[in-house]
Amino acid sequence: MTELPPLGLYVHLPWCERKCPYCDFNSHEADALPEAQYVAALLRDLESDISHLHGRSIDTLFIGGGTPSLFSVDAIARLLHGIAQIAPLAPALEATLEANPGSAEAEKFAGFRAAGITRLSLGVQSFDDRQLVALGRVHDGAQAQSAIRFAQDAGFDSINLDLMHGLPGQTAVDALADLRTALEYGTAHLSWYQLAIEPNTVFHKRPPALPNDDELSAIQAACEPLLRAAGISQYEVSAYARDGFRCRHNDNYWTFGDYLAIGAGAHGKITGPDGVVRRYAKRRQPQEYLAATAGTCTVSQQVLAENDLVGEFMMNALRRNEGFSLRLFQARTGLDSRVVTARLQSLCERELLLQEGDRFAATSLGRRFLDSVVGEFF
Repeated sequence: MTELPPLGLYVHLPWCERKCPYCDFNSHEADALPEAQYVAALLRDLESDISHLHGRSIDTLFIGGGTPSLFSVDAIARLLHGIAQIAPLAPALEATLEANPGSAEAEKFAGFRAAGITRLSLGVQSFDDRQLVALGRVHDGAQAQSAIRFAQDAGFDSINLDLMHGLPGQTAVDALADLRTALEYGTAHLSWYQLAIEPNTVFHKRPPALPNDDELSAIQAACEPLLRAAGISQYEVSAYARDGFRCRHNDNYWTFGDYLAIGAGAHGKITGPDGVVRRYAKRRQPQEYLAATAGTCTVSQQVLAENDLVGEFMMNALRRNEGFSLRLFQARTGLDSRVVTARLQSLCERELLLQEGDRFAATSLGRRFLDSVVGEFF
């Protein structure tokens, strides 16, 4: 490696008002939030990880959960101030906070903006009240629309809307209605993704009746032209944006950049000056994390071997519509591109990948069978 990858910071706030039946994230219902103790624990954790910077500044910050917007404005402000005291932040820092559209959280948006949050990601999921009940959400469609207006009035010009499709009983007409409502607000970024049934969730134990493959194809066929007509382009499997509004933090994941991770159950990836790439994880249970002393939050580390580097790079980079260049592959993995040349050419011959110069990207057929394509590299 001639230089280290860009560096982001992920912060996990694990509490939510109510656990959704489809959610497999490390999130926990709580009546009272230990804000002061948790912010202090996060900053101790970051101080212990500071050796991973290796002279780099933090380019992007993402506060996820759980529901981070449940925390008070004061707690988020203290967290951001503390991070800035410990680690150098890039002048054009992208700082994202995930938020629920509930009324109580929406009232805090101006405060979050003043504290230094530059990008808000709203967990809308749907504007259809019937679907929101089925998904176990704590807001309704009217609150979702009010939250978007609150965010815009608070001065956020970079707003992401999380929106699901393939919901129980959903038709193409229903999905179009959700998208049209989102587009009415001039939405600049959409995380538009299909509901998936994950292990260890309520939906896995009691699966709802979801659209079949033909119905899912009809939803895609109806909705994608609407997005294109609105000037919103797909740039990743489930990410759509207007020009200039891509999520830089997530793009860093997909281009195999580095990221520190603090908070209960957070996972990070770090490259050392020796070129060795490591993944690590923090204590998962909030109470154990809160009780941890400096340097004891990390519970597992793994050095990525050559096969892991190849597979994980492809798993991320091939999600992007524009794919990757061989130069990026070499820069991020430290490996000679010849270790993947034969497999890339084979996939091109099968019309699953398309090559332009030294750049490779999944074809439309390859995107349909992306798991199989990525599997070629593990």
